Amino acid sequence: MKGFIRYFVAIAIGLSPLTLVSTSGAVQAAVPTCIVSLSPTATETLFAIGAGSQVQAVDKDANYPKHGLPTKRINALSPNAESIAGICSTKNGHSTKPDLVIISYNANSIAEHLTALGIDVVEQDAATSVATALSQITTLGKLTGHVKKADAIAASLQATITKDIRSVPAHSSKKLTVYYELDPTLYSLASSTFVGALLKSLGVVNVADAQSSAADAGYPQLSREYLVGANPKLVFLADTICCSVNAKNFAKRSGFSTMSAVKYGHIVGLSDDIASRWGPRLGILMNDLTRGVKSALNDARLWKS
Repeated sequence: MKGFIRYFVAIAIGLSPLTLVSTSGAVQAAVPTCIVSLSPTATETLFAIGAGSQVQAVDKDANYPKHGLPTKRINALSPNAESIAGICSTKNGHSTKPDLVIISYNANSIAEHLTALGIDVVEQDAATSVATALSQITTLGKLTGHVKKADAIAASLQATITKDIRSVPAHSSKKLTVYYELDPTLYSLASSTFVGALLKSLGVVNVADAQSSAADAGYPQLSREYLVGANPKLVFLADTICCSVNAKNFAKRSGFSTMSAVKYGHIVGLSDDIASRWGPRLGILMNDLTRGVKSALNDARLWKS
């Protein structure tokens, strides 16, 4: 299983969507001047709401925004509490501990170790719903002193999602089957996941649902035979960056040329980063999903009796 798929499953079966661990029982009221973000999603959010100047270190996978990220990097999947405790710098150059550390996965029990060192920790696990995703954004706004901007971003995302859902015409007579690919070994996601729920809200039938079980936490690995037999009319590729998958090489896989999505050109490439995060660029993902769905619904070739 690919490393990022292991991460998906790990955070899917992790703790609650928002866990606050603090030496005082709550994060201090003072606005933090040194934040360490061990979550790419949280990092995007912090910069989007105007808290970027307060962030002094991020995890190794953080790559957005394209400019302005701190050079100090930490492996979020194997963090060390002692190194994090001294990673911040004061104006006169002295090392100091962070005011706030944000994580999305409690690797190495880092939350407990940092708390023992007197460092406030917020855990924002992978969102399981739109409400959770938006709540995480507004929470970071409150914790960092950027309430107004955070609330505005959350409201804009909610409006985008609602508008996209309403823009899809009713299609009870059209069973739009969809396959969402996470990696070339055919790991997918079911409707029980965050992105799966977004797809479901657009009225599609997710072919991964029939293959998912409690053991895979909503991220089943499909067989080639099953996927070919399911014959999805629409395919979303969320492995275009990591694995260089595109419509052309997807179609060349054994047996895939018979799929309706391949025959009629309904294969949508997504940005891995945007598709795997649940922060301020969520609206872009929703727009991409909606365009793909509407395009397939409008293609008469898919609906010939």
